[in-house]
Parts: sequence; C-alpha cells; structure tokens
Amino acid sequence: MEGYHLSELIHRQAKKFGDEEVLKVRDNDTYKWSSVSWDEFSKKVMSVAQALCHFGVKPQSNVGIYTSNRAECFYVDFGAFANRAAVVPMYATTSTAQITYIINEAEIEILFVGEQEQYDKAHALFATHATPIRQLIILDSNVQLSHNDKTSIYFEAFISPKNRTSQDITSVEKRLRAAQDEDTAHIIYTSGTTGESKGVVLTHANYRFVMQIHDIRLDYLPQRYLTMSFLPMAHIFEKAWSIYCLHRGCSIAICPDPRIIQDCLQEVRPQAMCSVPRFWEKVYAGVQEKIDDSNWLIGNLFINAINTGEKYTLEYVNRNKKAPWGLRMKFKFYEMTVYKKLKKTIGIENGVIFPAAGSFLADEIISFLRAVNIPLVYGYGLTETTATVACYPHYQFEIGTVGKVMPEAEVRICENGEILVKADSVMKEYYKKPKATAAAFTEDGFFRTGDAGYLTEKQGIVLTDRLKDLYKTSNGKYIAPQQLESRLMADKYIDSAMVVGDQMKFVSALIIPDEAETAKYAKSQGVTRQSLADLYKDPKIRELFEQRIQALQADVAGHEQIKRFALLSEPFSIQTGELTNTLKMRRKVILDKYKDVIEQMYD
Repeated sequence: MEGYHLSELIHRQAKKFGDEEVLKVRDNDTYKWSSVSWDEFSKKVMSVAQALCHFGVKPQSNVGIYTSNRAECFYVDFGAFANRAAVVPMYATTSTAQITYIINEAEIEILFVGEQEQYDKAHALFATHATPIRQLIILDSNVQLSHNDKTSIYFEAFISPKNRTSQDITSVEKRLRAAQDEDTAHIIYTSGTTGESKGVVLTHANYRFVMQIHDIRLDYLPQRYLTMSFLPMAHIFEKAWSIYCLHRGCSIAICPDPRIIQDCLQEVRPQAMCSVPRFWEKVYAGVQEKIDDSNWLIGNLFINAINTGEKYTLEYVNRNKKAPWGLRMKFKFYEMTVYKKLKKTIGIENGVIFPAAGSFLADEIISFLRAVNIPLVYGYGLTETTATVACYPHYQFEIGTVGKVMPEAEVRICENGEILVKADSVMKEYYKKPKATAAAFTEDGFFRTGDAGYLTEKQGIVLTDRLKDLYKTSNGKYIAPQQLESRLMADKYIDSAMVVGDQMKFVSALIIPDEAETAKYAKSQGVTRQSLADLYKDPKIRELFEQRIQALQADVAGHEQIKRFALLSEPFSIQTGELTNTLKMRRKVILDKYKDVIEQMYD
C-alpha cells in the first residue's frame, strides 16, 4: 500500500510547513487562542516519545489517555506511535467502573489524565492498586494533587530533558525505523449500548487506507483548511477526521468543551468541522423558530430563499447541470443575504466541508442545509471500520441515503438485511476477545455491522436501523425507532426522544421537551407551574406536543405512528447511565428506569 506510517506523519509535514500553524489552542481563562507550529508539534512529539521510552514503554504495549480535548492528545498519540506502542483513549466522562475495566484489560501502566475529575478518579485507582497503573501524568497544570500523591507528575515535567537520555533517543530512532503497518495504533472501546464494551484494535494500515480513500472521495477540497475539533478525541469520527486533516496539512482548532462550541465557532470561524446530527438538528430547529416568530413578509422571504436553494442545489448543482440564468441570479442574491447571515450567525460562513455521521439525520434537514449552501457531507461508519464506510460524493449524492460506498470498499446486504463490509479499514480484532471477533465476521471475511439497510443502484446505502434496535409490535409489524426519533428531534420543542413499541400493541414515545422553548410557549399561553413535571402535565402543553407529533409524522405509515407519549422532566444523561459517552441511548436502561411510565401509556 502506498503512503506512510502514522509515526512519520507529523515530521514529514514539519519539513514541508515548518513554522506555519497546525494547532489552535483556547485558553479557558482568557478565551484567547494560541498557535502551535508544525515544527513545535514535531519537537513536542519527539519529546513525548523519548520520555515514554524513558518511563519504560515498550513496542506493542498500551498507553492510556483519559481527558477532554487538548493539544496533548495529539502529542501522546504520535509520541506513542514512535515507540510502536498503541494508545487507548478514554472519554472524559467515562465512569470509574469503566476506566477500571479498560485499564485492566488493556494492561495500561502509563496513564495520562486531563483535568481534576479525571485525575481524582485515576489516582483513587492508583492508590488502591486495583489496576496495573504505575505512573500518572497530568496534562492540566491547574490540577491539585492529592496530599498523599508522591509519584504523579505534570506533563511539562514529564517531557523535561532529564527524562530524555541519549539512550532513549537512540531507542526511539530504532523503533521508528522498525515500525510496521500492522502495528496497533489505537484500541478504541465501544460505547456498550447493549453489553460489555469491546476494545476495537485499529492498525496503522487501517488509517493509511482511510487516508487514501478519502483523498479519492474528497478530491475537490482545498489542499489545506482550518477545521474545528469538538467531538471527543476518543470518538473514532473525530480521531480519524483529525488524522486525515493532519495528513492534508490542515490546521486544527481544539474546542476543549463541547458545551462552548458556539463560542468557539464564533471566535475561530472554521472552514470544516465533523459533528453528530444533533448539532444540525439544533440549527434547523433554530431556523424554523425564526420563521415562526417572524412577520409575514420576513417569514415568506425565508421560505422562498430555502425553496430557491433546494431547487438550485438539488435539481441542478447536484446533478452537475447548469441552472437557468434567473435561478442562478436568485440563488446568488440569497447567498449574499439570507444564507450569509444565517451562516455568519453560527460562525460557519467560511465552510468548505462539514461531515456529519453517528445517527439518523432527517432528509428535510439535509435538504435544508444544502439549500442554504452549507456544505454538509452526510456519512456512515463504525469504530470497527475506522469510521467511514460511505459518505456523500461532491455531486450526485442521494438524499435518503447515508452516502455512497467509499472507493475500494465492498458492501453487500445479508439475507436478514444486515449491512456487511469488507475493506482494509476494517479492524484487526476485538482486543482479547477471540469469540466476539469470530462472531463479527462472515466466513468469507465480511464484517457484520449490526445495521440494517439496502443498496441503491448508485451504491448508496439506505440505513433503516440497528438490527438489535428494530421493534416488532404485537401485530407483527417492524418499527425502525431511530428514524422516528430523528423526526421528533428536528422539532424545536423536543430536545430528545426514545420510541417504544417492542411487542406492544402500538408505538409510543418518551419525550424530553426543550425546556427553554416549552417555557416560552407556556408563558405565551398564560400557563404557570412551579415545577417542570407540573408544567408538562398541563393540558395546553400536552395539546402542543400532540399537535407537533402529529404534524411530524403526517407521512408515516399508520402502524409506525406514535399513538401516545410521555413528557419527562429529567433529561437522559451519561451520569445516570442512560446515555453512552458518544451520547447514544442505552435503551434497556431507559426502559427499566421508566417502566412504570411506559406501562401507564399502555393502560
């Protein structure tokens, strides 16, 4: 395979780009952004590599990192690669029980921790000798050490010259020369929506293949651009996208907390950003609210602008056809006025590509985003496939699909509708789980995705649902809950929703209202209640959601339609176990927690 080992990537780029910017880092106290050059990046990576060697990291061993997004995530990755060691990233929100499981299974002896919360959890484990950890390295200099901690060190002390001898330098150079494609780059643990987490083993060959096929599919992009990193770097989507952007020589602005992404976008105004569909659902809901709250003239102007954009982009540009002069002029006018203002409000007016994947995104939202000239690229992939299996091409993408199968990848559909994948991006194995690994592949080497769907004539993948999430009502009809949930969450009054219906007479839903929007509506109707629970029981509020839900599913088949719903006053969260670290719903946990509420809906 052409290309290069990831351990070479940063140093190759440093020779090309030298003192040009590669990373933008936000100071959370001053809100100012500082720059890191390619030369600085390369030097920092080598300092980490040599210090890791000094602290006893061997080839084929595993290094852990437990933090929110930071520049050090990159330094640790590429420093470990130089030692032919693998990195095991953990979400900053991962529970103590989960990190204990991961650290023990992956036999992690060196663990990097980010902020105070991660340090406190990790040090408690270190103190009890419940894991193989022998050294904690703290990334945030503001972390306060435990009074009995005599061994943990801060990152800057870790990479100081005293931890880099001539022998360490020589050893790292030898390891770099000995690097192999089949070396493990990452072990990324799945979120475990239905059971025990599994460590997905991804090799340098997997990443090399991913870079190659994205160069083919995304050949229309400028060679270099500024991307925003805000999804957790333990997420394969952010991990693979960031590595690809570094491969292209791009700059990466690091958002340290997804809760401040709107501020970061306004401050940096990037040209690219990968995200999950929920981000764009919120954008769409905000525009719909703007239209609803506007007077007749402004509201109709918005609607006409969207309709014009849909006709121009989808009927002509996407088909690589020249639009009529009048339509081109009209689109250009809206691009300079309505679209520009909308994108500038979000902070994405410089956009060249915004990949989105991870869950369903409603067709009407995709059409809207493309209509207002936001370059959304919808796609589909898994941790086990090093992210992308399919994504939209530049032209002739099919709305209704999750994209066209990537170049040099093979997809087929099993008899039960399961999507099967064979490509050099598919994982090596599940770490220390030979039975699970064997079960994940067909006899002829196709990976079982667990997703149901079918292929179009143009090799587009239509995703129906996760096989394990498909519901079958008591009258034998199958329901794909994620599609219904995506429709619901496109509404400005609905923050989250989970569809219920397995072995039930009809479909129902647990709904988390958007608190701010619902309170605003309640005030307009003169509804006042002391608590959210009381507010959501009010007849006027119930009627509002009844109307919204009916409108959202007007074109849904009768057996799939939501007949009853419950409004919940507490959001699903990671802390209560209802969401995974990637914000996917743990359906069984939610069903168990709200068992009584669900039973009432079926009384």
